[in-house]
Amino acid sequence: MSFTMTYENEKLDKLLRALLLERPEYSSVKIPASIREKRDLLRTLMNIRPPAPISKEILKLQNEELTIQCKEKGTVNLASIPPSPLHPHLRLWQGDITRLEIDAIVNAANAQMLGCFIPHHKCIDNAIHSAAGLELREECNRIMQIQGHEEPTGQAKITHGYNLPAHWIIHTVGPIVYGSQPTPEDCRLLADCYRNSLTLADQQQLQSIAFCCISTGEFHFPREKAAEIAVETVRKYLSEHKNSTLNTIIFNVFKKEDYSLYKQLLKYE
Repeated sequence: MSFTMTYENEKLDKLLRALLLERPEYSSVKIPASIREKRDLLRTLMNIRPPAPISKEILKLQNEELTIQCKEKGTVNLASIPPSPLHPHLRLWQGDITRLEIDAIVNAANAQMLGCFIPHHKCIDNAIHSAAGLELREECNRIMQIQGHEEPTGQAKITHGYNLPAHWIIHTVGPIVYGSQPTPEDCRLLADCYRNSLTLADQQQLQSIAFCCISTGEFHFPREKAAEIAVETVRKYLSEHKNSTLNTIIFNVFKKEDYSLYKQLLKYE
């Protein structure tokens, strides 16, 4: 084992021990041997950790580890993503949204706005909180404590990006679809998610933003209709806001079926 790997192992051990010591019920949890297993345990502990003050030691070690993970994943520069033939400000990219070097990424949040507490869950909310770090849940909690109620569907809030290559995260709660088809209200609320996120980005004078596929996962919004609403709403916003500071709007997809839908809608073929 190289010196670098040994050093990272030691730092990971210190970080895991510090997190385990926060909760007496974790006293019997053993720290695994490999870096991969240690990272799995770290993500689990981060995912289930409730909002609470973070010690300087934990914060320093966490930030060092997440910086290493970010470098290993690699970041994606906007210049490498070609613009859409439909509109010069629109782009399509398939991959992990937490790799984008951009002003803001959009998180499909839940109404509690604290991130996903299910260890290693496949939702975008979990991925973003896991890559950003524990400070993100703390900031979200402060926002929600001041607000005093759950986040309404279709609205948007902004936080720092912390350990992400994105500077900011815009959080929006999409509509949950019950039944096989979305109602007109569901469609209106999904459009609100995009419109309010763009408005917030403009208020912050951001130049670039990346949208995930809001509501199409756990919230069951049909993918084709969601993609149509997303592209239509963003195009309408740009046409109505000629002075918008936004010059790059990315539709970020992960699944092949979403990529095919957006590729067609954005006239890449």
